[in-house]
Amino acid sequence: MAYDVALVRAHFPQLREGDGLGAAHFDGPGGSQTPDVVAQAVYDVLTGPLANQGDVTPAERNAEAAVVAGRLAMADLLGADPRGIVFGRSMTQLTMDLARTLAQQWGPGDEVVVTRLDHDSNVRSWTIAAERAGATVRWADFDTETGELDPEQVERVLTDRTRVVAVTAASNLIGTMPDLPAIAKQVHDAGALLYVDGVHHTAHAAVDMTALGADLYACSPYKFLGPHCGVLAGDPGLLETLHPDKLVPAGDAVPERFELGTLPYELLAGTAAAVDFLAGLVPGEGSRRERLLVSLGALEEHEQRLRTRIEEGLASLPGVTLHARAARRTPTLLATFAGHDVTEVRDALAARNVNAPAGTFYAYEAARKLDLGPHGGLRMGLAPYTDDADVDRLLEGLAEALGG
Repeated sequence: MAYDVALVRAHFPQLREGDGLGAAHFDGPGGSQTPDVVAQAVYDVLTGPLANQGDVTPAERNAEAAVVAGRLAMADLLGADPRGIVFGRSMTQLTMDLARTLAQQWGPGDEVVVTRLDHDSNVRSWTIAAERAGATVRWADFDTETGELDPEQVERVLTDRTRVVAVTAASNLIGTMPDLPAIAKQVHDAGALLYVDGVHHTAHAAVDMTALGADLYACSPYKFLGPHCGVLAGDPGLLETLHPDKLVPAGDAVPERFELGTLPYELLAGTAAAVDFLAGLVPGEGSRRERLLVSLGALEEHEQRLRTRIEEGLASLPGVTLHARAARRTPTLLATFAGHDVTEVRDALAARNVNAPAGTFYAYEAARKLDLGPHGGLRMGLAPYTDDADVDRLLEGLAEALGG
């Protein structure tokens, strides 16, 4: 069955025309819109009886069910073990906590590798932890002309003292999707762990942690139609070897030992609903994992087709520099415009009810490497609900703003 974007859009009240509604959203890389079924799942948990997890009262069982459902859903989405699914406030919080925990085992002479392609959450978390432990930070660079992060750039900074390599599965700024399996082999041959920032990647492609070679994989449900929280996935056996700071009476079982305080049960229920929604983008049969693979494959084709339309439209406009150039990349484009400040272009689009933000989006090192300037670039990212009419509105708005 073909991807039916109209059927998908029917679940997003905020896309309907009306006062303040009906915008064309190209701001998905910063956080997607939320479908009605996800909001309903959050509502149902909050308005039902709810208490701390347990199995005695209905309120306790509701909390327990939300946690179990959330872990199972994320395991299906990521091709992971539900016993290794950790929930937290955000991907940044989880990465900071994990880096601090791993750094307990580091000292002078140990090394950590980060890349200049990454979101700062997957850079600064590790450099701060390394500095405090007395470990050395080594940098892998990307090519500004192609946008590629060649695995050789990682390999050249690996040594037998490397403990962790932190790398993105997809750049939130220019969409580059590095060859993670190749990088993973190099990292594991060096005896190190691979920590993958999957925040941007998870929203646009099927994920299989084993195939990618990720030892630890972090993402954010609010980037793929869910509520605002973070998820860290890892092998339960690996997590058993790590001992984060925790309260004395708090349980020490994995994955709970990594989750500080009471979990946001309503957000876990919303996360499970978002995964179910993704699995149903293309109606079909089979397990949730099987349906996810089919639906996300169809979504990838849909988004890449629209990305091609935008790129062709940009090529016909004057003074456009497109910084997203990697051979394999998400449907996320970053552009700057000769003779036009990107904030002026953003504002012109906003006046036409087209949301396309300007900035560097916490990709601090990448923005510096690309020499984007203080206002960064205009980022145009697609989402499951983006349709051809949205693309028409974007291109018409850009043509008017640029005089093309």
